[in-house]
Amino acid sequence: MTTLQRPPDQSPSGGRPLVAMAASGQLGYGIPLLAFEAGLAREPNFIGCDMGSIDPGPYYLGTGRMSTDLDMTRSDLRLVLRGARRLDIPLLIGTAGTAGAAPHLEATLELIREIACDERLHFRLASIRADLDPAVVIGAQVIGNLIPLGRIAKPSAHEISRSRIVGQMGVEAFIRALEGGADVVIAGRACDTAIFAAIPKMLGYPMALAMHMAKIIECTSLCCVPGGRDTILGYLDHEGFVLDSMNPERHATPTSVAAHSLYEQADPFSVAEPEGVLRLEGAGYQVVDAHRTRAWGATWETVSRARVKVEGALKEGERAVLLAGSADPQFIGNVREILRIVEATTRDLFPHNFRLFPRIYGADGVSLWQRNRDSECPKEVFVLVECIATDRSTAVGALTVFKQYLLHHGFLGRLSTGGNIAFPLTPPELVAGAAYRFSLYHLMEVDDLAELFPIVFEEL
Repeated sequence: MTTLQRPPDQSPSGGRPLVAMAASGQLGYGIPLLAFEAGLAREPNFIGCDMGSIDPGPYYLGTGRMSTDLDMTRSDLRLVLRGARRLDIPLLIGTAGTAGAAPHLEATLELIREIACDERLHFRLASIRADLDPAVVIGAQVIGNLIPLGRIAKPSAHEISRSRIVGQMGVEAFIRALEGGADVVIAGRACDTAIFAAIPKMLGYPMALAMHMAKIIECTSLCCVPGGRDTILGYLDHEGFVLDSMNPERHATPTSVAAHSLYEQADPFSVAEPEGVLRLEGAGYQVVDAHRTRAWGATWETVSRARVKVEGALKEGERAVLLAGSADPQFIGNVREILRIVEATTRDLFPHNFRLFPRIYGADGVSLWQRNRDSECPKEVFVLVECIATDRSTAVGALTVFKQYLLHHGFLGRLSTGGNIAFPLTPPELVAGAAYRFSLYHLMEVDDLAELFPIVFEEL
C-alpha cells in the first residue's frame, strides 16, 4: 500500500517540495513518451491524469461510449499505471472514459484490471461513482436548489427522469479514496483540479496554492510556449509552486502561465469548485529561468455549503446530415430565403415528424453574430443541414427530399435551370447516429458530498 508523506523541507530556496506529475491532459490521445519518462526520472510524489471532459458534447454522456480509440486508451492507461507502480506512488484518474458515467467508469476499470493482470501488478484500487439519481435532482429542482449555468431550458421532471446524469466531484471524494488506502483511484465525472489538489490538501499544503497549481497542470504543457500535451511537473511548497515542462522545447513563462487562467473560465480571477472558490486577483508570476515560472499569491474562499455541477444528457432522436456547397453568387445572396422555402416544400411533400437545422458555413455557421447585411457576400459557402427525427429512416428521408428541391430551386437572378449546389460526397445525406442534448447543466447545493459519490475498493 502506498504511503503518503509530506517532504520535510518546504522552503522555496531549499529542500524538496511536493512534486505533482501531470501525465496527460486527456488519456486516450497518446502520451509523448520522452517527456513522460523524463517526468518519472524526477521521482514525483504522485501521478495525475484527466481522462474526460464535457467538451465533446452530450453524445458520449448519453450513449455511455468513449470518445477515444480503445487501443490507444489501453496503451495510455498501461503507461501511467506501470509508471506509478514502478515508483510506488499514487495514480489518480478523473472523469473516466470521457464523460465519467457508470458505463465509462466500468469500461475504464475493465481496462485497468486487464492491464494489472497482464503486467502482474498488485495494488489497492478505488473506484468512485459520479452518477446521480434523477429523483435527487428532481427534488432539488422542486425546492429551487437547481441553478442553471447559462442559457438552458428548465427541464421537466419527465426529462430529468429520462436523462443520464452525473455530478462533478471535487477533492473530497479523492481524499476519501486515498484515506481508504487506495494506490490507484479511478473516478467518474470529476473536476480536473481535484485530481491534482487532493493529495496536497491531505498533506496540509495551502488550498489556494494547491488548487492554483492544479488548475494549470491539469492540461499538462498547454500553459507553455509553444503549448503542447507533454508531461509537466508542479513543484509545490508552502509559499508557491514552480512549473516545469518535461519537454525542453516548451517553456512556462509568466505570460503563458497567467494566460492559462482564461482557459475554460468566464472570469479569469475566479475558479469555482465544489468546496470553494479560487481567487486569482493577487496571484503573481515570476521567471525562474528561460524554461520555468514560479507562481504564488492566490487565495481560497471556502463555501458554507458545497455546490456540485450537474450534467445530464437526453436522447432527442436519430440524426442525419446533408452536406453541400455553392459558389453561385446569386444562390449565396438568397441562401437564407432559399433554405426557408425548401424546408417548407419538404414539409409539404414529406409529412413526417422531423426538425431541420441549416447552418451556412462561410456566412454564419461558426460566428456567434450575424454578418453585416451591407458587407460583401462570401465567394462560396458550405451548407450543412442537420435533421433530427424519431428514427433514422425519417431523418434521411427528409434530407433526400430537401436535397432535391435545394438542388433545383428557382430563385431571382438564376440563369441555369439546376445545379445550385455541389456535393462533396455521395450520397450527400449521411447518417450521424443518435442525437442527444444537454438536459442539465446546473449547479446543485448539497449537504453531504460523500453520499453522492460512493467508493468501492478492490485488491488487484
